[in-house]
Amino acid sequence: MSTYKIPRNVKGEGRILYIFSTKALIYSTIGAVIGALIYLIFKLINLSVVGIIAIGVLALIGFVIGTCPVPNITTFQITRKTGGENMDDVIKRAIMFKQKKNRIYVYQGEEEKK
Repeated sequence: MSTYKIPRNVKGEGRILYIFSTKALIYSTIGAVIGALIYLIFKLINLSVVGIIAIGVLALIGFVIGTCPVPNITTFQITRKTGGENMDDVIKRAIMFKQKKNRIYVYQGEEEKK
């Protein structure tokens, strides 16, 4: 008799507080820190409620970027090409593309002669 490994779903094991994965927690924290900076600006002009709302909205945006994949909507070209991929990966690739000044390198091999 031999032993076999039984596949199991380990997706939820890296979760913190059930809804936060490590990546989503990091992105939410980054969003909250940016919101805190905006809060300090609004606090100087006595609009601290708007600053608190900014913290919550930016933390929520960070959570969505870290958790949700890009929806597969066939109407829009960007979502048709990137549908199903993580939002943060798409954003990272877009930033890298802009840093290279929109250059695309294409390999042109020798064509086969018929």
